[in-house]
Amino acid sequence: MTEKATGWKCPKCGRVFARRDQSHYCEKPGTVDEYIAAQDEVAQPKLNALRAILRAALPNAQECISWSMPTYRRGRNLIHFAASRKHIGLYPGEEAVAAFTEELASFDVSKGTIRLPYDRDLPADLITRIAGWCDSKYGK
Repeated sequence: MTEKATGWKCPKCGRVFARRDQSHYCEKPGTVDEYIAAQDEVAQPKLNALRAILRAALPNAQECISWSMPTYRRGRNLIHFAASRKHIGLYPGEEAVAAFTEELASFDVSKGTIRLPYDRDLPADLITRIAGWCDSKYGK
């Protein structure tokens, strides 16, 4: 059988994936530090910068891992983020993306997702306002 027919098996954990060298976690991260450390070196500075923005914007939120992603919660999940190959996904939810539609016009967005490309500066002010919106809407 060809590799395409059988998929790619991770030599570390043994899981089988459709694509060769599929990004995954052999072991789920327990902390945001572990999550960021497991990412490509190119992504780590942006992930740390985003983390700092969210920490400042959400001082009363708990930082944790939920759905295998860094998450900020206050009574419930407020906002998540995750590294991808070409961008960081910021996940404030569908209502937040809709509330900031005009300001997000220059970004690739979809239902509840904002894609922040590695080759652009993080829009710190916008991220801060989105996080604040999530906190006021969902925080308890």
